[in-house]
Amino acid sequence: MIFPRTKNLEQLIESEGNGLVKIITGGRRCGKSFLLFNIFHNYLINKGVDENHIIEIPLDDIRNRKFKNPELLIDYIDNLISNDGKRYYVILDEVQLVEDFVELLLSLTHTPNVDVYVSGSNSKFLSKDVVTEFRGRGTEIRVWPLTFKEFYDVIGGDRQEAWNNYYTYGGLPQVAQLSSAQQKEEYLINLFELTYLSDIIERNHIRNTDGLKQLVQILASAIGSPTNPKRISNTFKSTAGIAISDKTLKEYIGYMQDAFLIEEALRYDVKGRKYIGTETKYYFSDLGLRAAALNFRQQEEPHIMENIIYNELRQRGYRVDVGLVETWRRDEDNKLQRNNLEVDFVVNRGAERVYVQSAFRIPTPEKEDQEQRSLLNINDSFQKIIIVGVNIMRKVNDYGIVTMGLLDFS
Repeated sequence: MIFPRTKNLEQLIESEGNGLVKIITGGRRCGKSFLLFNIFHNYLINKGVDENHIIEIPLDDIRNRKFKNPELLIDYIDNLISNDGKRYYVILDEVQLVEDFVELLLSLTHTPNVDVYVSGSNSKFLSKDVVTEFRGRGTEIRVWPLTFKEFYDVIGGDRQEAWNNYYTYGGLPQVAQLSSAQQKEEYLINLFELTYLSDIIERNHIRNTDGLKQLVQILASAIGSPTNPKRISNTFKSTAGIAISDKTLKEYIGYMQDAFLIEEALRYDVKGRKYIGTETKYYFSDLGLRAAALNFRQQEEPHIMENIIYNELRQRGYRVDVGLVETWRRDEDNKLQRNNLEVDFVVNRGAERVYVQSAFRIPTPEKEDQEQRSLLNINDSFQKIIIVGVNIMRKVNDYGIVTMGLLDFS
C-alpha cells in the first residue's frame, strides 16, 4: 500500500536545483524516508536521471556508520561525482548522526552540479539554531501524517467507516496498513512511549519522567482549550499534589514541539491586530499519538474535529492562530461591558486570510447565532467559514458566511 504524498513531491520538484539544502522535517514514522528513497527516487528515474547520479545514504544503517565522520562522508560523495555536466542528487537520511553536519551540508552546496536533500528526526536537527546556521542556504519541507484525503484516496471503501478509522487512529502511514484495532493500538502506544517519549527524555536529559507523561496527558485531554504553563502548574498542584514550575513545564512543551508531537496556536486579537500572550492552545500533530497518550480512553469528537481542522489547515501551508474579537454592549444599568468572543482559527497565507469556526453540531437557531456572533463582529471582507461535523450541502447566508460539512472541507 503506497501513499503518493503528492503535495510533498510537488514541493521537492519545485525546489530542484535552487541551490539550497532541502531539509525534510517531520515526526517519527510520518514517511520522510519513504518520500525521499521511494517516491522522489522513482520520480527522478521516471524523468530520466541515471541511477548513478542519485547518491542515497541512510545514515542510521550500521553499514554506513563510518560516514558519521564528515570528512569520510564528503570524500565518498566527491568520489561518486564526475564533471559530466549532469546534476547529482545527494540524499542523506538521519543526517544529524554526522558530526558537524551543518558544515558538511554547506560544503556540499559549493559543488555546482550537486542538489542536496536531507532528513532528520531529533531536536538537534530541528532546532532553530540549526536553521539559523544555514544562513539562508536551506529550505524546509514539512512532512505531516496523512490528511484524510491522502488516507481515503488509497484506503477507499465506505467513507464514514474510513473517517471513523482516521479520527481514532490518526494518519501515520504504517498504522493505516494494519488490519485490526488491537494492532493499531499496540503500534501507536509503543511508538508513543518507546520512540517519542523516550527521545524527548533522553535528548533533553529529563529526570521527572512522570511529570512529562502527565503533562502530555493533560494536553491530550484538553486539545482546543486555552491554557498556559502557569495554569498547568496549578493543575498539577491541585489534582496530584505535584510541584512543577511553569518554567519547567514551558521547557517540556518546547521539547514536545521540537519532536513534532504537538503544535501551538497563539491567541490573536483580530480588532487590535496583535498577539495576546496570556493563553494559547495546543494540538496534536497526529490524533493516533494523542489517543495513545490517553490509552484510547477519551474520544471527544468535537475536540478531535477541531484538531483535524487545525492539522488540515497547517498542511495546506497556512499559519493558524486562535482569534479573539472584542465587543462592547450596555448592561441593564446602561454601562458598557466588554465581551471577548472567540474565533477558532484565524488562518493566514501571504495576503490571504480566512476565519474558521469549528462547530460539531448546530442543532438550534440559537446555536447557529452563537457560532456566527464572533464572525459577524469582524469588520473586514475576508472569507468566513463554519465547519460542522455532519455531512451537509455547502451554503452561504446573507452575511456571506459559508457553512460546510467536515468531510466536504477535508
